[in-house]
Amino acid sequence: MKTIPETTKDITVTNIYPSRALIFLLACSCGLIVANLYYAQPLIGLIAPDIHLSPVASGLIVTLTQIGYCLGLLLLVPLSDLLENRKLVLWGMGGGLLTLIAAALSQTAMVFLFSCFCIGLGSISAQILILVAAHMAPAEVRGRVVGKVMSGLLIGIMMARPVSSFIAASLGWRSVYELSAVAMVILMGVLWRLLPSRVPEAQQHYPELIGSLWKLFVHTPELRRRAAYQATLFASFSLYWTAVPLILASPRFGLTQNGIGLFALVGGAGAVAAPIAGWLADHGKSHLTTGLSITIVALAFLLAWYGGLHSLVALLVAGVILDFGVQTNLVVGQRTLFSLGEHARGRLNGLFIAIFFLGGAVGSALASVSYNYGGWPLVCVIGMIFPILALFLYSTEKPFKF
Repeated sequence: MKTIPETTKDITVTNIYPSRALIFLLACSCGLIVANLYYAQPLIGLIAPDIHLSPVASGLIVTLTQIGYCLGLLLLVPLSDLLENRKLVLWGMGGGLLTLIAAALSQTAMVFLFSCFCIGLGSISAQILILVAAHMAPAEVRGRVVGKVMSGLLIGIMMARPVSSFIAASLGWRSVYELSAVAMVILMGVLWRLLPSRVPEAQQHYPELIGSLWKLFVHTPELRRRAAYQATLFASFSLYWTAVPLILASPRFGLTQNGIGLFALVGGAGAVAAPIAGWLADHGKSHLTTGLSITIVALAFLLAWYGGLHSLVALLVAGVILDFGVQTNLVVGQRTLFSLGEHARGRLNGLFIAIFFLGGAVGSALASVSYNYGGWPLVCVIGMIFPILALFLYSTEKPFKF
């Protein structure tokens, strides 16, 4: 496949190999930033009555955060192809900081919900940091560098829910946002000092940049294919991690909120997949790795079905290998897209993440419905359907060369 014609040119970080310390900083930063999207999910039962939000409308807390993030991916991440990236990251984090403070201080549902929407917008700084890492890394090791940074982001996703549960249990839900705001202040200071500058030499204005998103989607078949793979797998991921607390808290297992939090902590071990996936992609194994990752997700739900009926350990192992498969495919997908043309990485990544987050929203929406109507077996059947659809699409793929 041909790369996308170049219309911009980086004049700073290109070909500068990132140090281990910088990679670690980027990984930690991505994890801390993206965790803001997930802190509220296990706390809805505490937050809603405190801000006078009805139980029926409490789902808006998660929904508006996701909507803000998706809009940020489509409208703000493409700015990384136009504006200096370090300032863009810091401005995004600054906006997120203000909304974290607003969330912690909010007394009404309207203020808190608007804060959730803006927290989603501000969290796109994590995706821009991944792009900076991709630009810094030479092509032959780009997958490994992106994989290491992605491992931090994915650990942030997995750890956000149990961490917020533990903090809220001891200090109250507002302390979660207060402590996150403090972390963002410290992180902004470190990134301001240590994050290298990247200035794209843009030849487009912002309206043209946003208008080009549709053209990129239509004329980049590898984007459509990779987004479809990840959307189906992320739907399974969201389905599992939204439904599994229901069965863990049921009389079958009877776990407390802290027990469920510990379950999620151990489940986060699947994040080790990211560097492994990057190494495989760098060695020309993207096609094979994609097929294996999709198959692993399907097999994880077979094990989860057995575990939900017989064994907590099997249920936990299923969560770990599910994460492993989803994260492997994510890193391979991003590495593939980053090879298509560095001038469009921001837009390609924004489209890719936005599309598969929609898949995640579908999975989350199906979780409680499927569990209420068919119990854990129906959750697992639906969880297997998504990767099976991805395998049908995968059967039509020719190995991608880059």
